Formats: sequence, C-alpha cells, structure tokens
Amino acid sequence: MRYFIALSYNGKHYHGWQTQPNAITVQQTLEKALSTLLRENISIIGAGRTDAGVHARIMYAHFDISKTIHTKELVYQLNSFLPSDIAIKEIVRVADGSHARFDAVRRSYAYWVTPYKDPFLYDYAYYLRADLDIEMMNKAAEILLQTDDFQCFSKSNTDVKTYICDVQKAHWQMEDSLLVFNITADRFLRNMVRAVVGTLLEVGMDRCTIAQFREILASKDRRQAGVSVPAQGLYLTQVQYPKNIFL
Repeated sequence: MRYFIALSYNGKHYHGWQTQPNAITVQQTLEKALSTLLRENISIIGAGRTDAGVHARIMYAHFDISKTIHTKELVYQLNSFLPSDIAIKEIVRVADGSHARFDAVRRSYAYWVTPYKDPFLYDYAYYLRADLDIEMMNKAAEILLQTDDFQCFSKSNTDVKTYICDVQKAHWQMEDSLLVFNITADRFLRNMVRAVVGTLLEVGMDRCTIAQFREILASKDRRQAGVSVPAQGLYLTQVQYPKNIFL
C-alpha cells in the first residue's frame, strides 16, 4: 500500500532534502523515524530536492508498506519522535503507483528579502541593503511567463533531459517589511529559483536592463545570469496533485 506524507521543515540544520553520505538530510531523518516506528525498512521519495538551508512550508513524499496503518496515530508518533524542526502535517492513502515527484502538476516557491538588519530573520531571509525598483523587477518577471527554456538559470553540469519549464506565476510584492518573490511552475531546475531571484535583483538595482534580461534568457548560459541568492530566504510553499490519486 502506498501513502503520501505531508510535512514541513526548517532547513537550517540540514544538507538539503536528499540523502547524502556523511551529511544529515531531511529524507534520511524521516526515513529513520518511519523505519523505527513501523518496524520495517521504509524508503521515501520526495516531491523534489531542496538544497542545503532551504525551507519547506509543505513537502510531500511517498512510501510503501505491506500493512494498513493508523495514519492519525502515526502522525502523532512521528511528531513526538522527530526533531522540532520537522513537522508532519498528515499521512494519506493514495492509489498504488502514485508518485510524489512525477505526479506533481504544480510547485510554488517564495523568496524573502529584507531591507533591514533583523536578528530574527537572519536565518530566514536575505538581508539586502539596496534601493530596489520593484516595478522593473515585476516587468522582468513577466517575461518568465513568456519563456519556456530556462537553461541560463540551471546549475551548471546538471544532468537533466530538458530545460523546459512552464512558469505560471512570477511576482514581487511587499508583505509588511518583507519583499517577497512568489513563483509557480510545473517543474524547476536545480538552483533555478535562487538564480532567477539573483538576476531579478540585478534588474531592481539598475545593473541589468529589461533588454539585457531577455538576452540572458536567450543565451542559455548560466554565466550570463546573476548570482544565486543565499539559501535561507527560499521556501517551498505548495505542491499540487491531481485529486484522483487520493483515496
């Protein structure tokens, strides 16, 4: 039987989602907890791979188990067992063959920028002292919705079959004292959001024109785009699935 598990985590103390040798990751920590509580070796597959230091307000993963489980009780047990920076939201039965990564139809990220030095945001936002032109940043962001090839924002030497992504939303807005960038697409390339944000900030600081932004996209060259912004400001905020996979 296959189950989806929904969780959130603070990525500060983890070397990303995916299990790695000699490093603590979210996947490894959750697999260990599930295996201990269910008394069998449990492997999980996530909806994506967040980098070291990146946070998730919501992440989904799937796992298989041969027996029926009491999902609400397991949620309670996991939350008691796991460290405080990982929280289980729910566990639900899904159709056999459902896949947390391949069945996801839409993903959303948010990136936080703070113009003020704030000790309470040090691990959760990018502190940037700059007079940003948000209107120009949004004009550049609109171009992303008209683009399909995002190779210029992909981490170099990444083994992927295609750089095609369908970006459906990309917008900057002020939320109280935070400047927040929200972006939604069917899929994202490795390091893509942080590179997009870094390049849009170049536009906002008048270091890159709209015409140059278009040229960067057309170049398909990561070296032409802006630097990747720090990981601590990035949040996975939503993963959407077809309703028919849930039982």
